[in-house]
Amino acid sequence: MNTPPPLALPAAGARRIRELPDELISQIAAGEVIDRPAAAVRELVDNALDAGSSQIVVRLAGGGVRGITVEDDGAGIAREELPLALKRHATSKIASLSELEAVATMGFRGEALAAIASIAELSITSRTAAAPHAWRLAARSGELAAAARGQGTTVEAQELFFSTPARRKFLKSDATELSHALESLRRHALARPDVGFALWHEGRLVVQWRAATAAQRWADVLGADFFASSRELEAGRGPLRLVGRIGQPEAARARGDLQYLFVNGRHVRDRLVAHAVRAAYEDQLHGSRQPAYALFLEIAAELVDVNVHPAKAEVRFRDGRAVHQAVQRAVQEALAPTRAALAPQAVVPSLQAADVPLPPAPAWQPSLDLPERAEARESPAPWPAAGGAAGDWRTPQGSGGLAAWAGLRELPAAMAPAPFPQAQPAWPLGRAIAQIGGVYVLAENAQGLVVVDMHAAHERIVYERLKRQADGRAALPTQPLLIPVSFAATPAEIAQAEADADTLLQLGLDVAPLAAGSLVVRSRPAALPEADLPELLRSVLAELAQPEGGGAGRVLARARDELLATMACHGAVRANRRLTLEEMNALLRDMEATERADTCNHGRPTWRQLTMKELDGLFLRGR
Repeated sequence: MNTPPPLALPAAGARRIRELPDELISQIAAGEVIDRPAAAVRELVDNALDAGSSQIVVRLAGGGVRGITVEDDGAGIAREELPLALKRHATSKIASLSELEAVATMGFRGEALAAIASIAELSITSRTAAAPHAWRLAARSGELAAAARGQGTTVEAQELFFSTPARRKFLKSDATELSHALESLRRHALARPDVGFALWHEGRLVVQWRAATAAQRWADVLGADFFASSRELEAGRGPLRLVGRIGQPEAARARGDLQYLFVNGRHVRDRLVAHAVRAAYEDQLHGSRQPAYALFLEIAAELVDVNVHPAKAEVRFRDGRAVHQAVQRAVQEALAPTRAALAPQAVVPSLQAADVPLPPAPAWQPSLDLPERAEARESPAPWPAAGGAAGDWRTPQGSGGLAAWAGLRELPAAMAPAPFPQAQPAWPLGRAIAQIGGVYVLAENAQGLVVVDMHAAHERIVYERLKRQADGRAALPTQPLLIPVSFAATPAEIAQAEADADTLLQLGLDVAPLAAGSLVVRSRPAALPEADLPELLRSVLAELAQPEGGGAGRVLARARDELLATMACHGAVRANRRLTLEEMNALLRDMEATERADTCNHGRPTWRQLTMKELDGLFLRGR
């Protein structure tokens, strides 16, 4: 086979060190900042926002490749400063290191205009409030001439990448480049609802957003479907404030294409915050589904570094762990209330407690403090697991004491429903009316018909109760190994195991270095007798090593929750278990009082609402 000849490279030392020409320096810098028309749109709109604009219009030709024009009504640029605006690292945004460390503007490096001018035919037309008329500067010729326009600035860039044709070949179709430019403008519109935006393409208006409230702008930009299937979030912790909207778990998507994060008004991609959001949804998403959200994080400027990415698309927090915990807790709290509890409840006479015949209160009184109440164990559990009595769920002798550690002696008592309420003005999930196929409970509420998956709903109720009972427990039950397991480990894994030895013990893993390049495990979690210990330990060590992982406490909590979720799944009422109306209503009331009751532990929905309008549509009523 013929091999190609080696590339003819200059010999070492054949060229002398020399300074690069200014134009080549600008083109190199442009490659980091401007990679497609959407990047130029982003930088020019950033400048327009920094100028205090209230209305910004973007006009594109050929998807932005043939032409980009950005018009604003901001403060404008004085005539004598126009030539300086095109020089690299010339800016009005910062003047010292202290200002860089606490930058509050969208732009601050003074690179954008110079970068665009090096790869396109650029001109700037601007007028300040005090100027009698505008001035237009052509970047390539340096010609400065009088022009007509109102206060503000117009930047025109024609034939992007004309001077670097190789890069132009990497651009996509006009439609694709237009979609990227539109997405760039959409991000600005989400962050600045007080500013109006419009995008024109080839003389046709593509989109327009008028100045509005934050909620109205989010609905306009993200769509009515997202707004209807999401809930509002607003939380403040110390120097951090988080607002926005987070999608309901059942509205999760196959791809993470509807995830927006803004830090101090700047759209960024941040693994730490994304991990915190995902962790908040951890036991509410089904499979690999991705949550949808638009989050706006405000933090003191000196606590975040925005000068870590050429395109300013990433940031670095001074205290990343505190940010992670604050974001995760805020999202968890916003997701905790059920949809039924958040929905406005209409008062319907047929649903008033006074008109509903209440069954007598059960003879048993369930309690979450079961270990201290022996009488609760002796009461018959109304919902035993299918195929056996309550006693079937007693922990076998010698099984490691997992049920005792979880705060239980008999699982059915822990999962028993709360007493039927004696007075409610209107129940969000309504009153039970029937059971279908031994699987679904039907209920009537103010909106129409509610269909409940009784196993999934009860599974969530049991799981949340087990978590409350397990809170404060120090460690998972441990089973010593008769024959310790050793395996090869990397130096990083050995160092991590030594640093987090106490945390590993809390997880039931007694780990220590055995020799150079190996670790030995002397105990395992009692609830995981079949686990592949080397693989389990590598996964735990990798999680502990992640800066965005939430720390050792998060690893311990996740392991505990996985065990409790398995217990809850097996302990929940099974399909084909016939329930009385009293038991069905008790299940509905427990769902209303349980956090995250909209989904089971695996992220599947527990209930669905069919409104009267939807029911009428099924039967063509009113048509």
